[in-house]
Amino acid sequence: MLELKIQNVNKSYGEVDVLKDINLEIGASEKVVMLGASGSGKSTLLYLLGGLDKPSSGKIIVNNQDISQFNDDQLSRYRNELVGFIFQFHFLLPSMNAIQNILLPAQIGGHKVKKVKQQVLKMAEILKVDHLLKKYPHELSGGEQQRINILRALSLKPALLLCDEPTGNLDSKNSEIVLNLILSLVEATGSTLVLVTHNTSLASRINRKISIEDGQIFR
Repeated sequence: MLELKIQNVNKSYGEVDVLKDINLEIGASEKVVMLGASGSGKSTLLYLLGGLDKPSSGKIIVNNQDISQFNDDQLSRYRNELVGFIFQFHFLLPSMNAIQNILLPAQIGGHKVKKVKQQVLKMAEILKVDHLLKKYPHELSGGEQQRINILRALSLKPALLLCDEPTGNLDSKNSEIVLNLILSLVEATGSTLVLVTHNTSLASRINRKISIEDGQIFR
């Protein structure tokens, strides 16, 4: 289980202030949806929580450790061991087929790949992509690539699952399938979920909602 505390976090790029004095606590196994217009700072905050970027000031405390003070090796280990990312764009490696892409985090992290693969095959059936696992990214549609990306993010059952418009490239039917899979996984594993979306139907499935506007939180 994983708890998050964001304390007085600011993030600037040059003279542009993207996040302004953010304070937020997210409890273990909690499910949170972040809402706001494009450019409001939602995705930036998500990247900070995932250790993909560092705040300009303030602290991001994960299980009593300030990850904003981590070095690159510590951040890499944090991302591999605790965090799963689902982005709107898939970032699949073109030189690997689908199953190789999915199992890459397990290989990098020294996990038991055979065991992880068994779990992945079950989830692939649910997402109806089990017949695509030997295909390469260029042979897949955008929606198929996104479902492979989702399998990769869920493969290690992360303690923290960060989703940035996870169904942005999917039709309504597949969006519902994906969200059901995500919610069932976090329920089964006790993962903490932070979801960014413009989809009001998806947002309605999650009780705690946080609105971000001009880099600030409005509850």
